[in-house]
Amino acid sequence: MNSLDCAGTIVDLSMPKVMGILNVTPDSFSDGGRYSKLDAAIAQAEKMVSQGASFIDIGGESTRPGAADVDLDEETRRVLPVIEALCKRNLQAVISVDTSKPKLMQRAVEAGAGLINDVCALTAPTAIDVVAGLQVPVCLMHMQGQPRTMQTEPQYENVVSEVSRYLSDRVDACEQAGISRERLLIDPGFGFGKTVEHNMSLLKHLPDFTDMGLPVLVGLSRKSMMASILDKAVDDRLSGSIAAACFALMGGAAIIRAHDVDESMDAIRMYAAMRNAD
Repeated sequence: MNSLDCAGTIVDLSMPKVMGILNVTPDSFSDGGRYSKLDAAIAQAEKMVSQGASFIDIGGESTRPGAADVDLDEETRRVLPVIEALCKRNLQAVISVDTSKPKLMQRAVEAGAGLINDVCALTAPTAIDVVAGLQVPVCLMHMQGQPRTMQTEPQYENVVSEVSRYLSDRVDACEQAGISRERLLIDPGFGFGKTVEHNMSLLKHLPDFTDMGLPVLVGLSRKSMMASILDKAVDDRLSGSIAAACFALMGGAAIIRAHDVDESMDAIRMYAAMRNAD
C-alpha cells in the first residue's frame, strides 16, 4: 500500500514518514508534563511539522509500564482542545489521536483528526463498530496484558509468530466489521508486554510484518529496552533510537513514531539515499 487516505489528506507512503509524538499528559515516560499546556503543545506540534513530521500523534493517557488508567472525561479534556487548535492552524500534517476509547475516537475525528492510533487494536467494547463508521485509517497495535502489568514477566513461545497471528486476526476482525484493508496499519508494539529479547526479535524479523501487505508503524523512540542495552537514561537515548529506526527502515517500516523528528528525518534521508543507490 503506497498511500493512505486520512480524511481527504493523501499521505504518500512510497517513502517512509515520521509521526511526531505529542504527549499531553503529566506522566508519560519521556516528556510527561512538558506539553500539557495548550500553548506548549501547539508550539511543539508546529516545531515537529517544520522538521518534517507527516503525522502528529496526540495522546492524553500514558501507556508506560505501570501507568494508571485515565477516565474518558479527563482524557478528552487533555486531548480535544489540542486537536481543535491544531486543525484550525491547517498544519501540513495529519493529526492522529492516540487513544483506545471509542467516544474519544469519534470526537477527535469530528474535530479534524485523520488517523486513529490504538494500542488496544480496537478491542474495547464498541470500538471496532465506531471506527467502521468514521472512515479514517486506524493503526492496530499488539500489547500483551495492560499497561499497569504488561512488563511483569511477559512470555511467548515464539514472539514473532504470536504477535503476527494476533495482528492478522485483528485485521480480519476489522474487515468483517466493514473497515477495509486500505484503512489499516499495524504496529508490533515494541515495549508493550515484551522483554528486551522479544523486542530485538521483533525488530530483526520486521519483514514478517511488512509481508502482510499493510503499512507498518514502528515506535522505538527512547524505549526502556535501550536502558538495558546501552545503560542510558531516557534523555540520552537519541543515538539508540536512531539506530533502531534505521534497522526498522531496512525492515520495511512505513512510519517511524518518534520524539526526535529532525534526527529521524535525517535517518530517513540517509536510508533513501542508500535505497536509491546503484
